[in-house]
Amino acid sequence: MQKFIGTGVALVTPFKKDFSVDTEALTRIVNHVINGGVEYLVVLGTTAESATLSNDEKELVIDTIVRANDKRLPLVLGVGGNNTYNVVDELNTRDFSNFDAILSVSPYYNKPTQEGIYQHFKAIAEASPLPIILYNVPGRTASNMLPSTVVRLANDFNNVIAIKEAAGDIVQAMKLIQTAPKGFLVISGDDMITLPMVLAGGAGVISVIGEGFPKEFSNMVRLGLNRKVDEAYKLHYLLADSIDMIFEQGNPAGIKEVFKTLGLSENTVRLPLVNVNEDLAIRINKYTNNLS
Repeated sequence: MQKFIGTGVALVTPFKKDFSVDTEALTRIVNHVINGGVEYLVVLGTTAESATLSNDEKELVIDTIVRANDKRLPLVLGVGGNNTYNVVDELNTRDFSNFDAILSVSPYYNKPTQEGIYQHFKAIAEASPLPIILYNVPGRTASNMLPSTVVRLANDFNNVIAIKEAAGDIVQAMKLIQTAPKGFLVISGDDMITLPMVLAGGAGVISVIGEGFPKEFSNMVRLGLNRKVDEAYKLHYLLADSIDMIFEQGNPAGIKEVFKTLGLSENTVRLPLVNVNEDLAIRINKYTNNLS
């Protein structure tokens, strides 16, 4: 799936100061990342604070992004959870006509075995009308989807086309790249090790920092894919401090501080998340102004 090679960005949900969804800011952010050169957009992922959105708000976010994108870039929709039957029901009932794939996270909190993870995604693969990008993020789910499970799914289901690998483990990522079937995409879910993963044979990234600095980050990924290593690492080290900063006190509080500095949106997050503290806000503001 060539359309998912390069940089995808996990879009935030901007809120007004009264915590309502800010559709005008969301439109600005969509245009910001498209103009910055990213390859595709991810809607209602973790970075979107999906866990705090009502069903009506989720539909508002989807409609706003679809309209703002205006078919310029491929769209991936987050459809996942730890209740397999609810996920399958959404796959059977939702209109996916504006989307090119789904991103589905490994079940969180339940801590299933590898067989349980396989059976969960088997049910999803059999129900999904779209290609599936698996999402492994053990820091949030409390369980690690092992390369052997991923490869089993990729071999058994043609619509399981990729994984967003966010274990932060370059050795595990390399094992995936080594053992996955031909054409299966191993996509970084960790901004800091995106370039090493790309150089090892990965397909790119679904990024958070790429949302704030899309031109620089997507250029880094393209340079890596084209094996222009020295130029790519120059951009990596330019951006490395910003990656640390935006995750220092949680996502998406950090990237929303970047957007505030850029004048794209407020920095509002919903509880249980809180804004970054003053010290970090000053550092993010300084870095962002220097880079832009």
